[in-house]
Formats: sequence, structure tokens, C-alpha cells
Amino acid sequence: MEKKVISKLSGKKRYLQIALNSTLDEAYKIISAVPVSDRILIEAGTPLIKRYGAEGIRKIKDWWTERALGLMPSMPTAASNIQSPLISMLVSAIEKKRQARQDIRPKAEPSAITPYVVADLKTVDRGETEVETVAGAGADGAIALGHAPVETLNAFIAKCSDLGLDAMIDMMNVEYPLAVLRQLKNLPRVVILHRGVDEEKFNKEKQIPLYEIRRIKGNCDMLVSVAGGDTVREVQRAIFNDADIVIVWKEFYQSHADTANLAEQFLAEIK
Repeated sequence: MEKKVISKLSGKKRYLQIALNSTLDEAYKIISAVPVSDRILIEAGTPLIKRYGAEGIRKIKDWWTERALGLMPSMPTAASNIQSPLISMLVSAIEKKRQARQDIRPKAEPSAITPYVVADLKTVDRGETEVETVAGAGADGAIALGHAPVETLNAFIAKCSDLGLDAMIDMMNVEYPLAVLRQLKNLPRVVILHRGVDEEKFNKEKQIPLYEIRRIKGNCDMLVSVAGGDTVREVQRAIFNDADIVIVWKEFYQSHADTANLAEQFLAEIK
């Protein structure tokens, strides 16, 4: 396996990845409230992508970029939630003209971060095509499933490399992640150890396989992400076991008023 990977993610930092799995309205509220930090990755979750397609990813990237520039994100419109390409194009054109004339949104000091958006495609086939789609929408990283055919994973990783995205492989329900990685021509930048939502809901004994973190890192030059634990205690356990990225979502939908404080609390735990 080749281990040379060009990445937008630093191996010297630990990251909080916030998954947006609901509507664009919910996504807007969360992005508007979280602190601007180069240690926060914003994820367009699978349910959101299935609902809005590439346009959903594009909106999320635009909003997160506006935050980094010191602007309040432009308000979503009802028309932006309609999946007509013509309407989406018209709304986009109107918004660009409005901004060109005069941007009256509240401004703050611009930050030095490069906004980072992950597209959780859960790709199992057509790896090249799906990467091309999300790259065109502004994604910086993309996720495929470890259960996908090795041919798909190789094509997915290669296309991510060609287009400048970080390839991420989700090992949900994969018993031996290292066995999958050893079949690949090139390694992804990130491997995700994932306890699924349904697993957590219907099998209370199911644990996130944190023991795999050091096994993977001992054999592969990559970052390890952990998903499926939303509490501060679970985040602490993941970091204690040497995780580089912790993915959360549930807590950020339960208390919009406390989103900023919640994000700061999680960031404090993953130093």
C-alpha cells in the first residue's frame, strides 16, 4: 500500500466534525451559531444530501465560507429548498446581483480559516462519478463505505486525489477495517470507526471499536475519525484512545440556543 497522501487536514490537529443531517433551515441555524475555527469540519450528512443533492452541499459550503469571511450567512429562501434546477439557478443569480450591489449583512473580523465541508456520500458504487459531483459543489472531503467493492474504493480514492479532496472510508459494520485497507492501491486520508444510529438505538450493548484506532495507526499513515458518540464523555474516550476527528450531530439539534457553547465545550475536550 502506498502511504503518500496530499491532504487538507493536518495530522497535528484534532478536529470536531459536526454532521448536518436534517434540513437546510436547520443547517443554516447551526452554521450561523457555531464558532469559526479551523478545527471544526462541517458535514453534509447523508439524509441532507439525499434531500437536496449537490445544491445542499453548495449551500453549506457557501454559508461556512461566509462565516469565515466575517459575514453572517445569507438567509435561506423557500425557493432554495425546491429541487428545480431552474429555480435554484434563478435564486443564485438574484443573490449574486444583490451582493454585488451592496452587502448589508452584519460583519465581523474575517478569520484565517479555510472552510472545510465533508460530503457523506456513503458511496458503494460509481466512485468516480459521485466524487466529481460533490467536488463540483465545493466539498473538501468525501465518504465511501468500507463494504463497497475494492474496485469502487480504489476508483473513489484515486478520483479524490485527482480533484483535491480528502478520501474518507467509513468502516461501519466492518469487522476488520485493516483487512479492507490492506487491499487498496492507495490509502484514504481518513478511516472512520462508526457505530450507526440504528445500532445505538436498537443494540445498547454495541460499542464503538475504539481499540481499532491504535491498530490502524500502527500499520497505516492516516487519520482516524470516530462517529456514533455524542456525549462529552464519549468524546473524551475517543480522544484518550488517540482519535484525530470526532463526529457529532445529535446534541447540536437539541439545543440551538446553546450551540456555540456546546461547540466550545467539545473543542475543549479534543485538544
